[in-house]
Amino acid sequence: MNIPFLGNLGNRHKKSAEAVLAIDPEGVAELLSECELLRSQASREGVRLDDSPASLEALDQLVPRWRDDEDTLSWLGTDAGLYLGTVIVRTVPGARWDILPGGLVVVRLASGREFDVIASGHEWAASGVPELSQLYAEVSET
Repeated sequence: MNIPFLGNLGNRHKKSAEAVLAIDPEGVAELLSECELLRSQASREGVRLDDSPASLEALDQLVPRWRDDEDTLSWLGTDAGLYLGTVIVRTVPGARWDILPGGLVVVRLASGREFDVIASGHEWAASGVPELSQLYAEVSET
């Protein structure tokens, strides 16, 4: 996820974004976990998103009705990536959100390894591969 207003503000303001993460990581995590469209689509299909790894498996089983609508596909891909990141941050010890230069939002593991969960969410929304639960399993093993 690229947060455009962060990328255009230069180093001084990027440091401000990093400061917000440092001061209120829970607030940032809460904001990134909203995933409104994904939660709505999942709810309509009877899937409860409780920020658990099991909910990722349930998402992987959804019939991808959104693939015919380009706008929905893009938005849902972003939401899927944010939701994957939310599950990782809330369940993998030491995982946290991070903002890279240019405003790219990633998940950083305790090892320092970064995951562009938004790109993964877009791939999942467009093709179903890789599965969100598979990505989670790979990340949680690290």
